[in-house]
Amino acid sequence: MNYDNTSLIEATEMQNEMRHRVSLITENRNITTIAGGDISHNKDTDTVFAGIVVLSYPDMQLVSYSLVVAETKFPYVPQYLGFREVPPLLLAWEQLPQKPDLIVLDGQGVTHPRRMGIASHFGVLTDHPAIGCAKNMLFGNYAPLGLEKLSNSPIISLDEVMGYALRTKSGVKPVYISPGHKVSVKDSLTIMEKCVLKHRIPEPTRLAHEKVNLFRVGKLKAGYHVENVQGSLF
Repeated sequence: MNYDNTSLIEATEMQNEMRHRVSLITENRNITTIAGGDISHNKDTDTVFAGIVVLSYPDMQLVSYSLVVAETKFPYVPQYLGFREVPPLLLAWEQLPQKPDLIVLDGQGVTHPRRMGIASHFGVLTDHPAIGCAKNMLFGNYAPLGLEKLSNSPIISLDEVMGYALRTKSGVKPVYISPGHKVSVKDSLTIMEKCVLKHRIPEPTRLAHEKVNLFRVGKLKAGYHVENVQGSLF
């Protein structure tokens, strides 16, 4: 799959169609594995490096990861991130012999003008539970939150709670959590709170970002990799 020849008008129409397929009802409350997905790229090229890491939940131990390199001509356009990043992430997803219970993606879920951020886009196409964890606010408003770790504030859009601003370290800028698919708004916050360790970025997307950047600079190879309990590759 690729969206190389998709116009922004067509992409908007696709988002408006896919939004009706999003479910905000939690499908699985017995989560034992959680994935994180992220993309890296070399500036001014069409080459993208995609990675998905799988962690045990809730202890956040790295279990395995999948890395792929792909080409995309769809431009980087705010609100349309899924059209650039979902196709290579799907390739990384397909390499996973066992799918995790849920995936977290670096971007928005339903906190999006058409409720179709990258996590919703990926979740609908895979029909799999997904959560968006964004570093920056895109859509909606929230009241100021406390400065302490795990303080949160609901993100409101059209008088509806669509996600949460979550402070993951005391005094540090929050991240923005919203359900993508098959997870409720409240459960998306509860799940992500357990993914917070000592960094601003929760472990699933933090480790995915780390792996794809090592991959981009040639320190890791494409393919599916399994880790043993000591953390070294088989």
